[in-house]
Amino acid sequence: MSFEVLAEPNRRRILDLLRTGERPVGDLVADLGLSQPAVSKHLRVLRDADMVRVRTDAQRRLYRVSPGPLRELDEWLAPYRALWEGSLDNLEAHLDATERRPQ
Repeated sequence: MSFEVLAEPNRRRILDLLRTGERPVGDLVADLGLSQPAVSKHLRVLRDADMVRVRTDAQRRLYRVSPGPLRELDEWLAPYRALWEGSLDNLEAHLDATERRPQ
C-alpha cells in the first residue's frame, strides 16, 4: 500500500499537477515553489512507488501519473467510501424528516 508515500503533502500536490498530463521537472518546481532538488527527491519517491513514470525527451525528463498503485488504493478505500456515503444518506434522511416536522 502506498499510504506512506502519499502522507507527504508535496507528493500529493505533485500528483495533482500531473493529473492533467506530462510535465517537466521545471514546471513542477515553478508551480510548487520548492527547490529543484526537493522536487526531484519527491519524484524519486513517487517513481520508486511506481506512482509516476518518467520518459526522456531530448534534455528533459517528463513525468506522468502511473494509475496502477492509485487504482489499488481506490479499491482498498471502496468499502470505507460506502460507509461514508451511507452515513451521508442517513444524515440526509434525518434532515429531511426534521424539516417535515411541525414546529
